[in-house]
Amino acid sequence: MDLFGDERDEDQAPAFAPLAIRMRPRTLDEYVGQAHLVGPGRLLRRAIEADRVGSVILYGPPGSGKTALAHVIAAMTESRFVAMSAVTTNVAELKQLAADAANRQRQSGRRTTLFLDEIHRFNKAQQDVLLPFVERGTLTLIGATTYNPFFYINAALVSRSKILPLRPLDDEAIRAIVRRALADAERGLGAHRIELGDEALAHIVTVSDGDARKALNALEVAALSTPPGEDGVVIVDRQAIEESIQRKAVVYDRDGDQHYDTASAFIKSMRGSDPDAALYWLAKMLEAGEDPRFVARRVVIAAAEDVGNADPRALGVATAAFQAVEFVGMPEAQIPLAQAVIYVATAPKSNSAVAGINAAVEAVREEKTREVPMHLRDASYAGAKRLGHGEGYKYPHSFDGHIVEQEYIPQGKRFYVPSDQGYERRIAERLELWRAALEEQGGREAER
Repeated sequence: MDLFGDERDEDQAPAFAPLAIRMRPRTLDEYVGQAHLVGPGRLLRRAIEADRVGSVILYGPPGSGKTALAHVIAAMTESRFVAMSAVTTNVAELKQLAADAANRQRQSGRRTTLFLDEIHRFNKAQQDVLLPFVERGTLTLIGATTYNPFFYINAALVSRSKILPLRPLDDEAIRAIVRRALADAERGLGAHRIELGDEALAHIVTVSDGDARKALNALEVAALSTPPGEDGVVIVDRQAIEESIQRKAVVYDRDGDQHYDTASAFIKSMRGSDPDAALYWLAKMLEAGEDPRFVARRVVIAAAEDVGNADPRALGVATAAFQAVEFVGMPEAQIPLAQAVIYVATAPKSNSAVAGINAAVEAVREEKTREVPMHLRDASYAGAKRLGHGEGYKYPHSFDGHIVEQEYIPQGKRFYVPSDQGYERRIAERLELWRAALEEQGGREAER
């Protein structure tokens, strides 16, 4: 069969293929999970059953069933189905495929469906090659990616495709997939006498993190590496599963959705005063290999943006943690980071600083630029006084309370509005006292 032939026969995985490949579902009824897409009555299920899927991009984490769903579509469509990977495919092969598809469509009216795995691996120019063929209907595209298509796929290609987000498989789905593999004598491990203990199954579910491929790989390694007992039964216990997986791998991409989504949850947990959640997201990022300096910067920003003057010490604690990260390094740096995260999460909250600077920036951008009053201008250089700079300036320390009424900005308005939280309540009280004192000063000046 040539590269562009019908690949349905290849769906029958050879006996030596990994268990995860052999157990790929052949029908929608065998497909486990993603009920929001292929559950009874759902649009995608109806489209598959009617062989009217159209171009779609399957977007989800590893092992969530993207490739499996594409193979189900392949088994149920009457179109010519071709599977390719963006890792190994080049532009010349794509153009040849499109030319063959156009000829087939003209001669027999038969459509061609292209499954392109890892579509995010194509650069923008390579993706552009697909666009006219998808737009004209020469190719029906099924793309699969673990990366957010709105960031990694051309906007024009995204607009011509349905974006179908797949979710990590829930615990019950992983259990069902593992049990089916144990029972299936044709493609799975059913021909072997294998007993999987409840504790071992629970551990598979936990460490697989919603990844069916990871779960089946662990099961296969444990089952085939455990010697049978005298009765010929292979007992797969938790220890065998632990040895097969060694350590749970945290699903995390340092330049994709997991990075930004986890960082967002981390920041919002500190802002929401939940130290337990903040520590969990901190641990996830550090365990996944995130740059601790990136994490420390987020803590410093949160200390200023979300705590601010409600507890001015928070910024000092966060900055000290950042410095500690620089000269201590991991893994010990996680301790000062944790200390700072707890401090910021449990501190009283105020966003008055960020609200104040945002309001001031808006005034600078949108309103007429205000001139610096003459009495505030720099009078330190020769000739400044001849220009009137500094004339009439009142030195606050020469007055009672170290404040004096004078204009600091023409037609000034209030940008900083202190909250009633923590230390900022005292700041608000102090400002009110100053304003009252300045009004009294102004009244006395007017009387004179």
